[in-house]
Amino acid sequence: MIARLVTAHRLAAAAVVLALFAAAPTPAAAHHSFAQYEPDLQISFTGTVTHFQWTNPHVYLEMDGPGTDGEMRHWLIECANPGILNRVGWKWNMIKAGDTISVVVAPLRNGQAGALLKGVRLADGTVYSNGGPAGPAKIAFAD
Repeated sequence: MIARLVTAHRLAAAAVVLALFAAAPTPAAAHHSFAQYEPDLQISFTGTVTHFQWTNPHVYLEMDGPGTDGEMRHWLIECANPGILNRVGWKWNMIKAGDTISVVVAPLRNGQAGALLKGVRLADGTVYSNGGPAGPAKIAFAD
């Protein structure tokens, strides 16, 4: 009888432990998609950097440049994470406010001034990609 009670308590304790592990938060297995960006449209423009934010989970670039209608806009451009960018040659201090750069981006589907970076050309002519997950720039940089 005592052996059955001990066994029952052990089983109950094991069930509680398993339930706690099952309920524990786990990291997401997948990254968000790039669905908000127009996958078949890339645009290129030259503009002035207003802010460069080297942070996880994404690096962000803000710049003033023309939209597809030619009007000046303030763009928020999503880049890959710092780890991916480091692997393709980026440095945390390579872009600064006031720099004039050219970008190739996939704009937001909703027409707002936001985009996913495909590639960047710095003032010295050096070109960097945004890493593999974002896909390549398929058009030339604006002059």
